[in-house]
Amino acid sequence: MKLTWFGGNTFRIHAGGAIVVVEGEGALIGVDRAELVSGADVVTRWGGGIASSDGWKPRAPLRMLEVDEAMRQPEVVGLGQGAIVVDADGEVPLVLASGDFSASGRWVGQALVVLIGEGLAERGAAILERAGPRFMALAGGEAEVDAAFAALRDRLDGTGLIALERGLAVEV
Repeated sequence: MKLTWFGGNTFRIHAGGAIVVVEGEGALIGVDRAELVSGADVVTRWGGGIASSDGWKPRAPLRMLEVDEAMRQPEVVGLGQGAIVVDADGEVPLVLASGDFSASGRWVGQALVVLIGEGLAERGAAILERAGPRFMALAGGEAEVDAAFAALRDRLDGTGLIALERGLAVEV
């Protein structure tokens, strides 16, 4: 999975052979919308037009007899207020969270969780306490990210932690 953060809550995600663009507010200055969505298989606007589900679970993988040359499109679902999940074939669930989310289940322990905005240290500690995801990425201001690293580094217990840089793609 390749993840590019463009600032605010705008992301371009390469996952499961498809490109998903989540448009939000606060995109990197100088990024042309036409370029951002170019070649995207799924384009969705943060908080608009995304179906929500409190009891969401990842889709069952396709069986070999069901697979053809075209893979399923990734599914984008809201997880309460301020969070969405991207479920793409062959990838772990990707949670983009600009606020608290109450999703639970074993799948959260395998997920990649991206925390966006403010309160990264507190929100990260709450998620580590509740679920211990496989990987966490922080998308926020430099002071927020520094504070989160200082607060979370001794609590990770096997969870990977990275900081996202605006406009820089990261393979996870």
